[in-house]
Amino acid sequence: MEQVIGVIGGSGLYEMEGLQDVRSIVVETPFGAPSDEFVTGVLDGVRMVFLPRHGRGHRLLPTEVNYRANIYGMKKLGVTRIISVSAVGSMREEIVPGHIVIPDQFIDRTNATRANTFFGNGVVAHIQFADPVCADLSTDLYAAAQEAGATVHRGGTYICMEGPAFSTRAESNLYRSFGVSVIGMTNIPEAKLAREAEICYGVIALATDYDCWHESHDDVSVDAIIAIIKQNVAMAKSIIRNAVRRIGRERNCPCASALRYAIITDKAAIPAETKERLDLIIGSYV
Repeated sequence: MEQVIGVIGGSGLYEMEGLQDVRSIVVETPFGAPSDEFVTGVLDGVRMVFLPRHGRGHRLLPTEVNYRANIYGMKKLGVTRIISVSAVGSMREEIVPGHIVIPDQFIDRTNATRANTFFGNGVVAHIQFADPVCADLSTDLYAAAQEAGATVHRGGTYICMEGPAFSTRAESNLYRSFGVSVIGMTNIPEAKLAREAEICYGVIALATDYDCWHESHDDVSVDAIIAIIKQNVAMAKSIIRNAVRRIGRERNCPCASALRYAIITDKAAIPAETKERLDLIIGSYV
């Protein structure tokens, strides 16, 4: 199988040195329109697929992102691994704004307005999500960040809040009591859907601020976040380039067969329309 690596993040990530044969592709999905056109290219011999999570020009709220269409589109384009590049708030003193975190756990504080599964409409599946990111991909991202010269923290919990407003001070301190490392608004349900689609998922989390819990630092602001993000775009690109060289062609992780025992609906009971709609996801099992 051809190795295809997807990147979901800011709209400028695909503007990297060495990316060749760059094209924009409109992808149709049964779940509506993705956030924007996908940008494809070849980097060091590896096919890449990029998608600006919030659309070009950052038009979509975290709640408005069509996560199902985004992940389905990645699957349709042959992506086997997704690197998520996300701005986050630091919830720990030692994670200084400008540092990189490669989280390995999530706490979901989003609400029911986000469609967080491909299933329903006559088919039921329960994926294993105890370890919500791909350990192999995360190991490669950590090594790639070290190689790029980043100050990088391996592991930690990402708490995903609904937004779009930032936390209250009481909420920020409550989340810190959970023992989380960073806070963001987008990686759930992205990670859940990637697992359902049997795509490896790993996160490069860019710490931009201390949320609002840190007494000796200014409260989080858009201006401060944008300034840190601009500083980190070059670093994120460097990490991605390094990761592409490290990631092997074969997948030996559980992500590649996440649905093998997850679908519990009798094959004969699945409606034909649902089976057709989800053929890209479940076709090899039903």
